[in-house]
Amino acid sequence: MAVDSSLSSSKNDKFAKALQFIEDMTKNTDKVQENVLAEILGRNADTEYLRRFNLIGATDRDTFKSKIPVITYEDLLPEIQRIANGDRSPILCSQPISEFLTSSGTSAGERKLMPTISEEMDRRQLLYSLLIPVMDLYVPGLDKGKGLYFLFIKAETKTPSGLVARPVLTSYYKSDHFKNRPYDPYNVYTSPDEAILCLDSFQSMYTQMLCGLLMRHQVLRVGAVFASGLLRAIRFLQTNWRQLAHDISTGSLHPRITDPAIQECMSKILKPNPDLAEFITKECEDDNWEGIIPRIWPNTKYLDVIVTGAMAQYRSLLDFYSGGLPQACTMYASSECYFGLNLKPMTKPDDVSYTIMPNMGYFEFIPHDTADPVELSRGSLPRLVDLADVEVGKEYELVVTTYSGLCRYRVGDILRVTDFHNLAPQFKFIRRKNVLLSIDADKTDELELQKAVENAAALLREFDTTLVEYTSYADTDTIPGHYVIYWELLIRDQTNPPSHGVLEKCCLVMEESLNSVYRQCRVADNSVGPLEIRVVKNGTFEELMDYAISRGASINQYKAPRCVSFTPIVELLDARVLSVHFSPATPHWNPGKRV
Repeated sequence: MAVDSSLSSSKNDKFAKALQFIEDMTKNTDKVQENVLAEILGRNADTEYLRRFNLIGATDRDTFKSKIPVITYEDLLPEIQRIANGDRSPILCSQPISEFLTSSGTSAGERKLMPTISEEMDRRQLLYSLLIPVMDLYVPGLDKGKGLYFLFIKAETKTPSGLVARPVLTSYYKSDHFKNRPYDPYNVYTSPDEAILCLDSFQSMYTQMLCGLLMRHQVLRVGAVFASGLLRAIRFLQTNWRQLAHDISTGSLHPRITDPAIQECMSKILKPNPDLAEFITKECEDDNWEGIIPRIWPNTKYLDVIVTGAMAQYRSLLDFYSGGLPQACTMYASSECYFGLNLKPMTKPDDVSYTIMPNMGYFEFIPHDTADPVELSRGSLPRLVDLADVEVGKEYELVVTTYSGLCRYRVGDILRVTDFHNLAPQFKFIRRKNVLLSIDADKTDELELQKAVENAAALLREFDTTLVEYTSYADTDTIPGHYVIYWELLIRDQTNPPSHGVLEKCCLVMEESLNSVYRQCRVADNSVGPLEIRVVKNGTFEELMDYAISRGASINQYKAPRCVSFTPIVELLDARVLSVHFSPATPHWNPGKRV
């Protein structure tokens, strides 16, 4: 077992306590987990859910594992609906449910409602408090400037009983933990709280970008929650730089900024600065956006964005805009539970691993082997692997038990163990456990689709063209059905764009990259038709994001869906198609091989 002892090298006394806390947690992983489970079961012993399985007050692992089934959201939905409708009895948790945290809401389906309790905010805040102490080991001096972060809230909804339902980050930004946070020189933002807390997405983004420009020399890091959010901010600058420069030159505020709180705070910040306006104009007017981040914010040390999982395909575009600045992925969290942090945040995105902190919840793992999958029937009682017992190199599906009442809940994330820090395993996020595309016997998941897209997009490099965004659709209206991949491209050299033949070849490269079952369906069974790439107009995926937000998605949590089926979304994409390309041949398939 490898041991990483880098946290002991801190020279900053301010962070010694936080780093020691991480060391204590990771050196006593199994004991902490045992105590966390006992505390959760002890607190919730009289809940309807635990009494249903005759736990009879037991708090030990063996009894818990032998009596409590592994569940999914659908299994828990009746209880969640009762709470949402006003049942205040202790159904899942002995403490009152304070609100529901909603899933990202980017699919056409209903957003999940995750029950939470007020003390969870303290637990989330604790994890946040560990991020800068770890980052300081790699990037000292972050107290000498500010962070330009594009942060947003979403309008809340309420359940029939009046409980608030909102994304986890909206919950945090609207909490006293955030609004009344003490001054910390390591966590000073260019964005005023008034802008972050503004519900109007244009006013919020405009004000945050304007403040970032006004304080450009103070910016030491630039970030958003996901890579897609930061790219949206760059796109916003591309669209609105003239008005931003005008406001900076004159000291006036865009007439669309009508929020009184923003107007008041900006009256103290915004003063005429013609020199800065001239600089911004010079940088933006030639439409050269390569390296725009360090050009405008020259003291930026790194980008603070999530570029793992579905965000991985944004890395090259972030490199283009940032001049290759490091991309730091600091934390691993979800609506169900905050899990852990990256103890080596400046590592390359491909090498990012997260250390799950054993105090955040009780964690179990279902071994995941695509060659020999573990099938769990509803209500099954498997003996899962504990946090301290996972093995390096193996993949697992994450299962969590929380203080808020989730018991043996399948999060749906597939993780690979890469190493250990002390006795705590470190995990690489692999993918969500789902199947994106299927026409016949074929089943293509997110990781496989992403790899196929990456292989095909590599053909675009010689034409100075980058894949900006993509999604997919299983078109079953044709006979046979086929995969449709929507591509938005950034073509920098309009005199030498990728030809129709090149894009046809991209289709074939994608097919060659897919699994043997897909290729058998294409070649031998003729049950799947040629893969199709539809190139869409620039800005299409921004429109898709706007549509998702209009339906309740959160800007902070939005991730472009890797597969779409909702008719209005497909219609939106099809209405913006510039060109259509099909695979010109069948992919290679060897009936003697199964991979």
